[in-house]
Amino acid sequence: MANKVKEIWKSGKAVVNAWLAIPSGFSAEMIAQCGFDSVTVDMQHGVQDYLSMVQCFQAMDKHPITPMVRVPWNEPGIIGKVLDGGAYGVICPMVNTPQEARNLVSYAKYPPKGVRSNGPIRAGMYGTAGSYQKTANDEIVLLPMMETRTAVENMEAILDVEGIDGVYIGPSDLGFSYGLEPKLDRTEPEILAIYEKIIKECGKRGLNPGIHCSGAEGAARAISMGFKLVTLSNEVGLMTTYAKMQVSQTRKDSAGKA
Repeated sequence: MANKVKEIWKSGKAVVNAWLAIPSGFSAEMIAQCGFDSVTVDMQHGVQDYLSMVQCFQAMDKHPITPMVRVPWNEPGIIGKVLDGGAYGVICPMVNTPQEARNLVSYAKYPPKGVRSNGPIRAGMYGTAGSYQKTANDEIVLLPMMETRTAVENMEAILDVEGIDGVYIGPSDLGFSYGLEPKLDRTEPEILAIYEKIIKECGKRGLNPGIHCSGAEGAARAISMGFKLVTLSNEVGLMTTYAKMQVSQTRKDSAGKA
């Protein structure tokens, strides 16, 4: 199965990514038909577990999106397991050193490029018997998260690690590590300078920087800066933002009767 995310990158465009925190196949099914290029199940800060991840993937299967996962941590058991469950992209939090990036690559790739164990129990459906293993190393997207001062200090060395496809910026934790308020769409000059350097260094290496945004405005701004994957909040944020807007508008237009 060709990875739509990689095809979009090859075309020179940016990927618009969805984010699922709710453990519901129905929510996943609804989000998957909204026009996103990829949908990421969040197993770190979302309330997803492994079985709900599989249910989300099953619900999204009939839509032309790339299923991805943010794993809870950089360790081989869960990385191999989400890939076997059908993830075609892995976003990994708190990768702070080149060795941690090399570990991520090793955990996610089959020999000789890595140490991933063979057993794609569900991912094998994406090809004929035995064909998945022949293409998985090339098709799976690997994005270590760059979200700390330490990671920024090690930026070039992390980006030099063979096998990653880019990095994914966590703006809240990145700002937090510099003593700033944790939030998504950042405007501080020192953080914007970091973004510019990440984009520049990724460009030198043919890599694709991604970032988490709070919505369309921040995402469009990030794309204009040069980011190649943007996440539009998560389904919780999209739902509550619209719900609050509707409640507020109802109270405003009801002349004090609500």
